[in-house]
Amino acid sequence: MTSGSQAGPRPGAAAVPLLGEDIEAQSVISATDSAIGDSDTLSDTTSLASSVVDYVYENGRRYHRYREGEYLYPNDETEQDRLDMLHHIFLLMLDGGLYKAPLSRSPRRILDYGTGTGIYALDIADEFPGAEVIGIDLSPIQPTWIAPNLQFVVDDVEATWTYEEGQKFDYIHQRNMVGSIGDWDRLFEQAISHTTPAGYIELQEFNVWFQTQRGELQDDSHIQRWQRALVDGTKSFGKPLRVVAELADKVRSAGYVDVKEDILKVPIGTWPSDPKLRKIGQYMHSHVLDSIEPLTLALFTRVLGWTELECQVLIAKVKEEFKNPDQQFFIYTHFIYGKKPEA
Repeated sequence: MTSGSQAGPRPGAAAVPLLGEDIEAQSVISATDSAIGDSDTLSDTTSLASSVVDYVYENGRRYHRYREGEYLYPNDETEQDRLDMLHHIFLLMLDGGLYKAPLSRSPRRILDYGTGTGIYALDIADEFPGAEVIGIDLSPIQPTWIAPNLQFVVDDVEATWTYEEGQKFDYIHQRNMVGSIGDWDRLFEQAISHTTPAGYIELQEFNVWFQTQRGELQDDSHIQRWQRALVDGTKSFGKPLRVVAELADKVRSAGYVDVKEDILKVPIGTWPSDPKLRKIGQYMHSHVLDSIEPLTLALFTRVLGWTELECQVLIAKVKEEFKNPDQQFFIYTHFIYGKKPEA
């Protein structure tokens, strides 16, 4: 069940439906509509040591060296393009907004952990030029020419946070971190202890389980086989991928109050009749196709014991199945935010 957001959509917002609602499909999908979807396409780290900028290469992709093995997904240029497209998709979902939390005052300090390419941190630093913004990630893949109020730090959010008492944050943001965290309870406990009174935390996460409006995917579906292996593999690795349904309660358990959760139903493909949803679905389709390989390779080869060839065969079959517009694929996106009590 969802609850209404205190920060409503901006004028002209795309009508992204809530959990349980149907999306009206087009009767005919043109080749032009489908074109873009065919792309297969600082604690102890205050300086960048050689071990940080050194990378690991396997299965034709590049991975981080710092805290090697803690994060299963690549950091190469192809992955960076995918993450930047994901940021654009979230902007479309929020009609250009960066957050749903009802920030009642201009934040002084903002933390964006798991910042990736830093694109979110760059945008929120521009929106709040008077705030000090810190983006942290295991990989130093962020730009060097940045706003004076922004700092990128190579660090592990699961390590002990070492910010001092006067360095608490008014807004803490995470996005696309499922499958990357081993102990969510400890993470949120550290977060609230470093949040100012009346400050907010916000999570923007996909429930990584692909569905269709045509009914349950069959057992012989390549997508079904693939996503079940994703769930099993990440659970064995100790950083489960399908945990979004638990996160709002964990945020509450950490001590945040007024916790709200909006669950949006996001189409994959150009099948919706609504033009705004069709645009979101167009980008989501391209993003999903580009996500299959990075989600698969390291997890399946390191954890599940597959060969690279076996992975590539499955990847090709999953991509082909996602290109079927008649299935009307979609995914749920959760926006969760809560406030630290003022007293």
